[in-house]
Amino acid sequence: MQTANANTQVTVTVRHEEITDSLRDYATKKIQGLHLDYPKIIEAKAILDVQKNRHIAEIILFCANHITIDASTEGKDMYAAIDETISKIARRMRKHKTRLLKKHRPKPEDTIKHLDEKVYAANFLDDLNDEEESEHDPEPMIIHRESYRLRTMLKEDAIMALELSDKPFIVYNNERRNVTQILYRRSDGDYAIIEP
Repeated sequence: MQTANANTQVTVTVRHEEITDSLRDYATKKIQGLHLDYPKIIEAKAILDVQKNRHIAEIILFCANHITIDASTEGKDMYAAIDETISKIARRMRKHKTRLLKKHRPKPEDTIKHLDEKVYAANFLDDLNDEEESEHDPEPMIIHRESYRLRTMLKEDAIMALELSDKPFIVYNNERRNVTQILYRRSDGDYAIIEP
């Protein structure tokens, strides 16, 4: 999972008041602290407005795949308004990710739970073994060839692509190390990488 958004451009604007360095740094750190790997943040804008006793914090995230996420909060303290707005943004980002993952989940009728039940006679295995021994030449195996586009991406993006696909592995060029890697899901649920 991504631990920080790499080089996210954050613009902080304050209306009806002078901006302080501490307020700008606080808003920037909070936005850059969003640790979700989807959707990837490209640019962020924070608009902080002060009107009499009201402090309004509005944050707009421009993300990959043409996704725009925005939230605003009104409070008596600007720092509290920023915190609450960031928590709203994080919730909306998680919603986008779960919606995307739900689209790619197998439908219940495609899972193993819905296989037709078949009952065989007690001597079925014995008859099957006798048939296998009588055959001399095995059937030829057909191998299907697939074309595969080798993409250059980060390890985190490869994990996300593997989660979204139904393939057992993904082959990619690691953007940081410039090597070809194979990422697959182990039987215990963790991920493993093979470098040929």
